[in-house]
Amino acid sequence: MSKLIEKFWDPAGVIWHGSALLYALLGFGVGFAGLFSPAWTVNLVATLLLAHAMVIAAYLVHECAHNTIFRRNADNARLGRALTWLCGASYGTYEDIRYKHFRHHVDNDDVVWFDYEKFFLDHPVVLRLTRALEWCYVPAQELVMHGLLMCNAFVIPQRRPQRIRNLLVLLVRLGVFGVLVFAAPRAAALYAVAYMLMMIVLRFMDSVQHDYGYNLTLYDSSPSPRRGDKQWEQQHTFSNPLSLRHEWVNWLVLNFGFHNAHHARPTTPWYRLPALHRELYGNGAENVIPFTSQLRIYHRGRVERIVKWDNGAEAAPPRDEGGFLQRARRGAVPGGNAASFLTSF
Repeated sequence: MSKLIEKFWDPAGVIWHGSALLYALLGFGVGFAGLFSPAWTVNLVATLLLAHAMVIAAYLVHECAHNTIFRRNADNARLGRALTWLCGASYGTYEDIRYKHFRHHVDNDDVVWFDYEKFFLDHPVVLRLTRALEWCYVPAQELVMHGLLMCNAFVIPQRRPQRIRNLLVLLVRLGVFGVLVFAAPRAAALYAVAYMLMMIVLRFMDSVQHDYGYNLTLYDSSPSPRRGDKQWEQQHTFSNPLSLRHEWVNWLVLNFGFHNAHHARPTTPWYRLPALHRELYGNGAENVIPFTSQLRIYHRGRVERIVKWDNGAEAAPPRDEGGFLQRARRGAVPGGNAASFLTSF
């Protein structure tokens, strides 16, 4: 047992990380098995459990990327690669996920390769269909992003060396899903629903955590003008916990809503973020967007945010009545899509 504890970055991680990992694995297995039940009530609970297990797996990938679970980076990488299979991000590499996410932290920017706004504007039929589906709360824009992820090595020139790997993963996952569709179509449909629920949760949490748009600099080595500017980073980063009063509620997303604290000290494990938030910002809510406002933003901006982001970050003062935070608290910003760390382009 002592040797196992020594592998963890923080001894407390044996309990916290271990519990989250056990939940993700058991939740995925039990939830998936429940999709085959003839009882719709079991199907409903199983779908929700499966979706949440994938959410936790995704946030554990994020923890691995920041090397907060194990002492050795190689151990974090091995676990991260395995978890990408649970949350459907295995088509790309874990290293690409980690690289893009670190660029986000280092450059203080949403660093991307795929210009999705241009894509939608260049394909008006796809845009109209996406808007119609998003109006119905179907995460169509995320489906586009994950669709590109499935064949990313065949689309992104810099990832051509990954084509064989990408093809093998594609054949395995599509082959298994094809068998599922043929043998148990209801289970296959419920798995798809669970997967979309995971997408919705991840993008709901991402939606208002920063007030800047994206830049096509993923494979551009030129330094970002905001690189290393911690003051700017904090001014344009916002926290969206599910609850400040009941801390345990935030465990549902591994405390990902304490985003200012995460950006202040990115190597802080998820279970220490609430305490770090209080240490840095007290019990006040000066950088917090309330949960009710988050819900209004997600509802009101579900169509507008597909091709429109609040790009006024450079000009708008960050804490005045016309700034992003105050407008977000009124539910008067569209929020953003396509910022998931799982779609590493």
